[in-house]
Amino acid sequence: MGDFNYLHITGVNDLPGYHAAAAFTTKSSEVFKEAEEISPRHVSDKVCYMPWGADDQMPFDIIQLIESDETLSTCQMFNAEVCYGSGLVYQTDDGCLKRVRNEVEEFFLDNDMASYFLGVCQDFKHFGFAVSVIILNEAGNKVVRVLRKEACYVRFAPANKEGVIPQVLYANWRNSVRAEDVEVIPLLNPHSLWTDLQAQVKKGRRKFAVVSRVPTPDHTYYPIPYYASLFKGKWYNIKQLIGVAKEAKLKNSAPIKYHIEIAKSFWANIFKAEGITDRIKQQERVNEEKDNIINFLTGMENSGKVLFSEFYVSPNGEEQHDVVINKIETDKEGGDWATDIIEAVNMMCFTMRVHSNLVGSVPGKTQTNNSGSDKRELYTIAQALQKPYHDLLFNVHRLIIRFNRWDGAYPDCPFIQLTTLDENRDAKQVSPEVTSNK
Repeated sequence: MGDFNYLHITGVNDLPGYHAAAAFTTKSSEVFKEAEEISPRHVSDKVCYMPWGADDQMPFDIIQLIESDETLSTCQMFNAEVCYGSGLVYQTDDGCLKRVRNEVEEFFLDNDMASYFLGVCQDFKHFGFAVSVIILNEAGNKVVRVLRKEACYVRFAPANKEGVIPQVLYANWRNSVRAEDVEVIPLLNPHSLWTDLQAQVKKGRRKFAVVSRVPTPDHTYYPIPYYASLFKGKWYNIKQLIGVAKEAKLKNSAPIKYHIEIAKSFWANIFKAEGITDRIKQQERVNEEKDNIINFLTGMENSGKVLFSEFYVSPNGEEQHDVVINKIETDKEGGDWATDIIEAVNMMCFTMRVHSNLVGSVPGKTQTNNSGSDKRELYTIAQALQKPYHDLLFNVHRLIIRFNRWDGAYPDCPFIQLTTLDENRDAKQVSPEVTSNK
């Protein structure tokens, strides 16, 4: 039953007897909706976790929506790359001992820091938090390894009476998991990392998780990303629909006459009521129901009738329907949706805080373009805005440096400053420390 979200539901179907088609889509606004009460789930008698969303599939639904749109996926990768900057380094000052410099260099040789840092930057931009794991040597006096745990595979244990989450659970939550498939890792108290680490080491523990999290107004277990408004609003669906409409027109010159939005819970309820668990039979049932809707829209005997679907009323008084059918005007002037695509792309880039010209996502032949100076300034601003994220991501590395007694070392992520041609080079690195002192 957990796989129905990934069935082929979105698509275009021809309308019999009409030179037109109907577009089926899943409601993207439901990805952040909690349809039922969230309560801890048990993987064993002693270990439980808080699900991420009502069906515990929210991160995978988010990834699927992001990967379904070329503009959104490009903006996400751009934001992660800007956050990565020139990469994570441990700077050492002039008074740093040679021993410390050698140990720092050996630490970087034993850990793939480039892959680790780019990974946590992507988790930060996708989900608003990242999880690092530090591993101590057998003696318990040195941190020898730092790893990234992919955020989508991480779940938090319920908080204790003091409001502190004691553990994280790492497993492939796409599928049903067994207790032996789950890695349980002690989580250091994010409000007191240094004190908690010392206390845990005295207990003989050698492996710990550290969470770097973007503070959000609601402060739930799993933060709601800033771009959630893109899915809750209309622009994501508008851009998806324009792409589907143009594809249908190119294939058979048939315009889209109806846009049919279907809640993902609609299919789950059908499968549950009819006891369908086989994935192939579920897809066959989806196709059958889509045909039923199309026959209703095009059948002569249904002329003037209304299709009813189950719905509930939200706390703000809005009706939430399982199936919504929108009729699309097919006499649009020009018929190419060019201005609508530009508007939708610009709204997406605005929500993702990425200027369209920086990722080259503004379509059309006559679009204005920024000068080189404007683009350099936009890129500089984009990197400057990463300062709070770097501060959050550096907490685990300040902890490592302190625990390993690397006096004179500190984490840094230099900016990449684009230069003008008169400097005879395209780019240079600038440390934030130096920039702030100017």
